[in-house]
Amino acid sequence: MKKIIAILLSTVLTMSIMGCSAVSIDGSSPASSDSAKSESTDSNEGGSIGLSISTMNNPFFVTLSEGADEKAKELGMNLITVDAGDDSAKQASDIEDLVSKGIKVLIVNPVDSDAVAPAVETAISKGIKVVSVDRVVNGVEVDCAIASDNVAGASIAAEYLVELAGEGAKCVELEGVNGASATIDRGAGFHQVADDKLDVAASQTANFNRAEGMSVMENLLQAHPDVKCVFAHNDEMALGAVEAIGNKDIIIAGFDATDDAINSIKEGRMAATVAQKPDLMGATAVETAKKLMAGESVEKVIAVEVKLVTKDNVNE
Repeated sequence: MKKIIAILLSTVLTMSIMGCSAVSIDGSSPASSDSAKSESTDSNEGGSIGLSISTMNNPFFVTLSEGADEKAKELGMNLITVDAGDDSAKQASDIEDLVSKGIKVLIVNPVDSDAVAPAVETAISKGIKVVSVDRVVNGVEVDCAIASDNVAGASIAAEYLVELAGEGAKCVELEGVNGASATIDRGAGFHQVADDKLDVAASQTANFNRAEGMSVMENLLQAHPDVKCVFAHNDEMALGAVEAIGNKDIIIAGFDATDDAINSIKEGRMAATVAQKPDLMGATAVETAKKLMAGESVEKVIAVEVKLVTKDNVNE
Protein backbone atom coordinates (compact mmCIF):
# COMPACT_ATOMS: atom_id res chain seq x y z
CA MET A 1 0.00 0.00 0.00
CA LYS A 2 2.78 2.39 0.95
CA LYS A 3 4.52 1.53 -2.32
CA ILE A 4 1.39 2.41 -4.33
CA ILE A 5 1.01 5.76 -2.51
CA ALA A 6 4.67 6.58 -3.18
CA ILE A 7 4.23 5.87 -6.89
CA LEU A 8 1.10 8.06 -7.04
CA LEU A 9 2.89 10.96 -5.28
CA SER A 10 5.85 10.64 -7.64
CA THR A 11 3.54 10.77 -10.68
CA VAL A 12 1.71 13.87 -9.39
CA LEU A 13 5.04 15.62 -8.68
CA THR A 14 6.37 14.85 -12.17
CA MET A 15 3.22 16.17 -13.85
CA SER A 16 3.39 19.30 -11.72
CA ILE A 17 6.99 19.96 -12.79
CA MET A 18 6.12 19.37 -16.46
CA GLY A 19 3.16 21.75 -16.12
CA CYS A 20 5.40 24.48 -14.67
CA SER A 21 7.92 23.96 -17.45
CA ALA A 22 5.22 24.34 -20.08
CA VAL A 23 4.11 27.65 -18.57
CA SER A 24 7.50 29.19 -17.93
CA ILE A 25 9.72 27.85 -20.70
CA ASP A 26 10.01 31.40 -22.19
CA GLY A 27 10.23 33.01 -18.77
CA SER A 28 6.56 34.04 -18.66
CA SER A 29 3.04 32.75 -18.61
CA PRO A 30 1.16 32.62 -21.93
CA ALA A 31 -0.81 35.70 -20.91
CA SER A 32 2.28 37.72 -20.02
CA SER A 33 3.99 36.54 -23.22
CA ASP A 34 1.19 38.04 -25.32
CA SER A 35 1.50 41.26 -23.33
CA ALA A 36 5.26 41.45 -23.93
CA LYS A 37 4.77 40.96 -27.68
CA SER A 38 2.18 43.74 -27.75
CA GLU A 39 4.53 46.11 -25.90
CA SER A 40 7.38 45.25 -28.25
CA THR A 41 5.17 45.81 -31.29
CA ASP A 42 4.02 49.18 -30.01
CA SER A 43 7.64 50.20 -29.39
CA ASN A 44 8.70 49.15 -32.87
CA GLU A 45 5.78 50.88 -34.55
CA GLY A 46 6.28 54.07 -32.54
CA GLY A 47 9.66 54.58 -31.00
CA SER A 48 11.21 57.81 -29.82
CA ILE A 49 12.85 60.78 -31.46
CA GLY A 50 15.82 62.34 -29.69
CA LEU A 51 16.41 66.10 -30.02
CA SER A 52 19.81 67.42 -28.95
CA ILE A 53 19.71 71.23 -28.75
CA SER A 54 22.92 73.27 -28.59
CA THR A 55 21.52 75.57 -25.89
CA MET A 56 18.20 76.57 -24.38
CA ASN A 57 19.77 79.81 -23.17
CA ASN A 58 18.87 81.43 -26.47
CA PRO A 59 15.33 82.41 -27.56
CA PHE A 60 15.93 81.14 -31.10
CA PHE A 61 16.61 77.59 -29.97
CA VAL A 62 13.81 77.71 -27.41
CA THR A 63 11.43 78.51 -30.26
CA LEU A 64 12.95 75.74 -32.40
CA SER A 65 12.44 73.27 -29.55
CA GLU A 66 8.85 74.43 -29.01
CA GLY A 67 8.10 73.99 -32.71
CA ALA A 68 9.45 70.44 -32.56
CA ASP A 69 7.51 69.65 -29.39
CA GLU A 70 4.21 70.95 -30.76
CA LYS A 71 4.59 68.96 -33.97
CA ALA A 72 5.51 65.80 -32.03
CA LYS A 73 2.34 66.13 -29.95
CA GLU A 74 0.28 66.72 -33.09
CA LEU A 75 1.70 63.60 -34.73
CA GLY A 76 1.56 61.49 -31.56
CA MET A 77 5.34 61.03 -31.50
CA ASN A 78 7.49 60.62 -28.40
CA LEU A 79 10.13 63.38 -28.38
CA ILE A 80 13.01 63.40 -25.87
CA THR A 81 14.78 66.78 -25.76
CA VAL A 82 18.18 67.41 -24.16
CA ASP A 83 20.04 70.71 -23.71
CA ALA A 84 23.81 70.73 -24.30
CA GLY A 85 24.23 74.14 -22.70
CA ASP A 86 26.69 75.16 -25.44
CA ASP A 87 29.08 72.44 -24.22
CA SER A 88 30.39 70.10 -26.94
CA ALA A 89 31.43 67.41 -24.46
CA LYS A 90 27.99 67.45 -22.83
CA GLN A 91 26.32 67.21 -26.21
CA ALA A 92 28.36 64.09 -27.04
CA SER A 93 27.31 62.60 -23.70
CA ASP A 94 23.68 63.60 -24.28
CA ILE A 95 23.64 61.87 -27.66
CA GLU A 96 25.18 58.74 -26.16
CA ASP A 97 22.41 58.75 -23.54
CA LEU A 98 19.71 59.19 -26.19
CA VAL A 99 21.16 56.26 -28.15
CA SER A 100 21.05 54.11 -25.00
CA LYS A 101 17.33 54.94 -24.66
CA GLY A 102 16.68 53.26 -28.01
CA ILE A 103 15.70 56.29 -30.09
CA LYS A 104 14.89 55.66 -33.74
CA VAL A 105 15.86 59.11 -35.06
CA LEU A 106 18.30 61.70 -33.74
CA ILE A 107 17.64 65.37 -34.48
CA VAL A 108 20.82 67.28 -33.69
CA ASN A 109 21.50 71.00 -33.50
CA PRO A 110 25.29 71.00 -33.02
CA VAL A 111 27.21 73.16 -30.58
CA ASP A 112 30.28 72.54 -32.74
CA SER A 113 29.83 71.05 -36.20
CA ASP A 114 33.17 69.21 -36.01
CA ALA A 115 33.10 68.09 -32.38
CA VAL A 116 29.67 66.46 -32.64
CA ALA A 117 30.68 64.24 -35.58
CA PRO A 118 31.98 61.19 -33.62
CA ALA A 119 28.81 60.98 -31.50
CA VAL A 120 26.63 61.23 -34.61
CA GLU A 121 28.69 58.56 -36.38
CA THR A 122 28.19 56.25 -33.40
CA ALA A 123 24.43 56.80 -33.58
CA ILE A 124 24.41 56.03 -37.31
CA SER A 125 26.45 52.86 -36.74
CA LYS A 126 23.64 51.63 -34.48
CA GLY A 127 21.05 52.09 -37.22
CA ILE A 128 19.71 55.44 -36.00
CA LYS A 129 18.57 57.94 -38.61
CA VAL A 130 19.94 61.48 -38.22
CA VAL A 131 18.51 64.89 -39.06
CA SER A 132 20.65 68.00 -38.51
CA VAL A 133 18.85 71.27 -37.89
CA ASP A 134 20.10 74.87 -38.26
CA ARG A 135 23.74 73.71 -38.22
CA VAL A 136 25.41 70.92 -40.17
CA VAL A 137 27.50 67.98 -38.93
CA ASN A 138 30.86 68.27 -40.65
CA GLY A 139 32.28 65.16 -42.30
CA VAL A 140 29.20 63.02 -41.70
CA GLU A 141 26.46 62.18 -44.20
CA VAL A 142 23.19 62.60 -42.32
CA ASP A 143 19.80 61.58 -43.69
CA CYS A 144 18.57 65.17 -43.91
CA ALA A 145 19.97 68.64 -43.20
CA ILE A 146 17.47 71.40 -42.39
CA ALA A 147 18.80 74.95 -42.26
CA SER A 148 18.38 78.52 -43.37
CA ASP A 149 20.65 79.90 -46.06
CA ASN A 150 23.03 81.53 -43.59
CA VAL A 151 25.43 82.73 -46.28
CA ALA A 152 22.69 84.55 -48.20
CA GLY A 153 21.20 85.99 -45.02
CA ALA A 154 24.51 87.46 -43.85
CA SER A 155 25.19 88.87 -47.31
CA ILE A 156 21.92 90.79 -47.47
CA ALA A 157 22.55 92.12 -43.95
CA ALA A 158 26.00 93.33 -45.01
CA GLU A 159 24.56 94.99 -48.11
CA TYR A 160 22.09 96.85 -45.90
CA LEU A 161 24.90 98.07 -43.63
CA VAL A 162 26.71 99.39 -46.71
CA GLU A 163 23.51 101.14 -47.82
CA LEU A 164 23.10 102.88 -44.46
CA ALA A 165 26.70 103.51 -43.44
CA GLY A 166 28.22 104.06 -46.88
CA GLU A 167 31.03 102.26 -48.66
CA GLY A 168 34.29 102.16 -46.76
CA ALA A 169 32.62 102.66 -43.37
CA LYS A 170 34.45 101.11 -40.43
CA CYS A 171 32.67 97.99 -39.22
CA VAL A 172 33.18 95.32 -36.56
CA GLU A 173 31.91 91.74 -36.58
CA LEU A 174 30.68 89.80 -33.54
CA GLU A 175 31.20 86.11 -34.32
CA GLY A 176 29.34 83.10 -32.97
CA VAL A 177 30.67 79.93 -31.36
CA ASN A 178 33.91 78.84 -33.00
CA GLY A 179 33.37 75.78 -35.17
CA ALA A 180 29.57 76.12 -35.46
CA SER A 181 28.47 75.95 -39.09
CA ALA A 182 26.23 79.00 -38.55
CA THR A 183 29.30 80.95 -37.47
CA ILE A 184 31.25 79.79 -40.50
CA ASP A 185 28.45 80.43 -43.00
CA ARG A 186 27.34 83.79 -41.61
CA GLY A 187 30.94 84.94 -41.48
CA ALA A 188 31.43 83.87 -45.09
CA GLY A 189 28.29 85.67 -46.25
CA PHE A 190 29.23 88.85 -44.40
CA HIS A 191 32.76 88.92 -45.79
CA GLN A 192 31.56 88.29 -49.36
CA VAL A 193 30.24 91.85 -49.22
CA ALA A 194 32.16 93.54 -46.41
CA ASP A 195 35.67 92.77 -47.62
CA ASP A 196 35.03 94.84 -50.74
CA LYS A 197 32.62 97.48 -49.48
CA LEU A 198 33.38 98.04 -45.77
CA ASP A 199 36.45 98.53 -43.61
CA VAL A 200 36.27 95.53 -41.26
CA ALA A 201 38.33 96.72 -38.31
CA ALA A 202 37.85 93.64 -36.12
CA SER A 203 36.12 90.26 -35.94
CA GLN A 204 35.79 88.75 -32.48
CA THR A 205 33.75 85.93 -31.00
CA ALA A 206 31.06 86.51 -28.39
CA ASN A 207 29.74 82.93 -28.55
CA PHE A 208 26.17 83.83 -29.57
CA ASN A 209 25.69 85.21 -26.04
CA ARG A 210 24.15 88.57 -25.10
CA ALA A 211 26.31 89.27 -22.05
CA GLU A 212 29.46 88.39 -23.99
CA GLY A 213 28.26 90.52 -26.89
CA MET A 214 28.02 93.49 -24.56
CA SER A 215 31.46 92.88 -23.03
CA VAL A 216 33.19 92.32 -26.37
CA MET A 217 31.53 95.36 -27.90
CA GLU A 218 32.67 97.55 -25.01
CA ASN A 219 36.26 96.45 -25.64
CA LEU A 220 35.94 96.97 -29.39
CA LEU A 221 34.61 100.50 -28.87
CA GLN A 222 37.67 101.36 -26.83
CA ALA A 223 39.95 100.06 -29.58
CA HIS A 224 37.84 101.48 -32.45
CA PRO A 225 35.89 104.52 -31.19
CA ASP A 226 35.13 105.63 -34.76
CA VAL A 227 33.30 102.44 -35.76
CA LYS A 228 30.15 103.12 -37.81
CA CYS A 229 28.41 99.74 -38.00
CA VAL A 230 28.23 96.28 -36.42
CA PHE A 231 27.26 92.91 -37.82
CA ALA A 232 26.49 90.25 -35.20
CA HIS A 233 26.07 86.58 -36.12
CA ASN A 234 22.91 86.44 -33.99
CA ASP A 235 20.47 88.76 -32.27
CA GLU A 236 21.61 87.96 -28.76
CA MET A 237 25.06 89.39 -29.49
CA ALA A 238 23.51 92.29 -31.41
CA LEU A 239 21.36 93.14 -28.40
CA GLY A 240 24.44 93.00 -26.19
CA ALA A 241 26.11 95.43 -28.59
CA VAL A 242 23.06 97.71 -28.33
CA GLU A 243 23.58 97.95 -24.58
CA ALA A 244 27.31 98.62 -24.96
CA ILE A 245 26.80 101.30 -27.60
CA GLY A 246 24.08 103.22 -25.76
CA ASN A 247 23.23 106.48 -27.53
CA LYS A 248 26.14 106.42 -29.98
CA ASP A 249 25.16 106.65 -33.64
CA ILE A 250 26.25 103.16 -34.71
CA ILE A 251 24.25 100.94 -37.07
CA ILE A 252 23.66 97.37 -35.83
CA ALA A 253 22.44 94.32 -37.75
CA GLY A 254 21.80 90.91 -36.23
CA PHE A 255 20.47 87.53 -37.31
CA ASP A 256 17.47 85.40 -36.19
CA ALA A 257 14.63 87.97 -35.79
CA THR A 258 13.93 87.13 -32.16
CA ASP A 259 11.16 89.04 -30.40
CA ASP A 260 13.64 91.23 -28.54
CA ALA A 261 15.43 92.11 -31.78
CA ILE A 262 12.15 92.98 -33.50
CA ASN A 263 11.26 95.29 -30.62
CA SER A 264 14.72 96.85 -30.78
CA ILE A 265 14.20 97.63 -34.48
CA LYS A 266 10.82 99.19 -33.70
CA GLU A 267 12.53 101.35 -31.07
CA GLY A 268 15.20 102.39 -33.56
CA ARG A 269 18.08 100.82 -31.62
CA MET A 270 18.85 98.03 -34.10
CA ALA A 271 18.77 98.65 -37.84
CA ALA A 272 18.09 95.13 -39.10
CA THR A 273 17.97 91.42 -38.45
CA VAL A 274 17.70 88.38 -40.70
CA ALA A 275 14.45 86.49 -40.13
CA GLN A 276 14.52 82.74 -39.89
CA LYS A 277 11.68 80.44 -38.88
CA PRO A 278 12.97 78.36 -35.97
CA ASP A 279 9.53 76.99 -35.10
CA LEU A 280 9.14 75.78 -38.71
CA MET A 281 12.64 74.24 -38.56
CA GLY A 282 11.73 72.27 -35.44
CA ALA A 283 8.38 71.15 -36.85
CA THR A 284 9.94 70.16 -40.18
CA ALA A 285 12.62 68.16 -38.38
CA VAL A 286 10.00 66.12 -36.52
CA GLU A 287 7.92 65.58 -39.67
CA THR A 288 11.07 64.39 -41.44
CA ALA A 289 11.93 62.09 -38.53
CA LYS A 290 8.48 60.49 -38.73
CA LYS A 291 8.96 59.82 -42.46
CA LEU A 292 12.36 58.24 -41.80
CA MET A 293 10.86 56.00 -39.10
CA ALA A 294 8.23 54.88 -41.61
CA GLY A 295 10.93 54.01 -44.14
CA GLU A 296 9.99 56.84 -46.50
CA SER A 297 12.55 58.73 -48.56
CA VAL A 298 13.26 62.36 -47.66
CA GLU A 299 15.17 65.22 -49.25
CA LYS A 300 18.84 65.37 -48.27
CA VAL A 301 18.66 69.14 -47.78
CA ILE A 302 15.65 71.22 -46.79
CA ALA A 303 16.26 74.97 -46.99
CA VAL A 304 14.17 77.38 -44.93
CA GLU A 305 14.00 80.84 -46.50
CA VAL A 306 15.41 83.97 -44.85
CA LYS A 307 14.33 87.61 -45.08
CA LEU A 308 15.85 90.92 -44.00
CA VAL A 309 13.76 92.74 -41.40
CA THR A 310 14.17 96.53 -41.16
CA LYS A 311 12.13 99.49 -39.93
CA ASP A 312 10.35 99.44 -43.30
CA ASN A 313 8.82 95.98 -42.90
CA VAL A 314 9.14 95.21 -39.18
CA ASN A 315 5.40 95.54 -38.59
CA GLU A 316 4.68 92.84 -41.15
